Amino acid sequence: MTGSKMLVAALTASTFLALPALAQTIGSDRDACNKSEGPAIQANITGLKDRTGRLKLELYPATEEDFLKDDHDLRAENKVFRRVWASMPDEGPVSMCIKVPEPGTYALFFTHDRDHRNKFNFWKDGAGVPGNGKLGRSKPDLSQAIVKVGSGVTVVNIRVQYLRGLGGFGPID
Repeated sequence: MTGSKMLVAALTASTFLALPALAQTIGSDRDACNKSEGPAIQANITGLKDRTGRLKLELYPATEEDFLKDDHDLRAENKVFRRVWASMPDEGPVSMCIKVPEPGTYALFFTHDRDHRNKFNFWKDGAGVPGNGKLGRSKPDLSQAIVKVGSGVTVVNIRVQYLRGLGGFGPID
């Protein structure tokens, strides 16, 4: 191999190695996003505080009355509700997938369950919605959680927020 071919090969290899790692699509619905079998939502998760615990993505009706309502109540009323859990990957970008019953408007909520208790721990756990506005000290506004889903895979970005002192929840960076 000539010197110029070696240089081209080295530059090509270094360019390839510099590319960011692909997000791992996780959760029981991952095939819906990996195979583009919508309707589904792919939530790209950023701002994780650490790699402890597990991750949860929940789908709600897009109404004030139903957003973050108890899942038992929603199911008893025959309303849309879906929950996907995923183990925390050891490294790399994270992407979760959740199927939706049909194209339409929904509310989406993400939780980083750091202590594995399946109950939101205000002091430890993180939360996020697609709107990515600062959550503060109260329940997220429905407007921040709205996702319009078509017949394919709708991609949203969620930046996780954690308790940041008296100001409430906010991103860690």
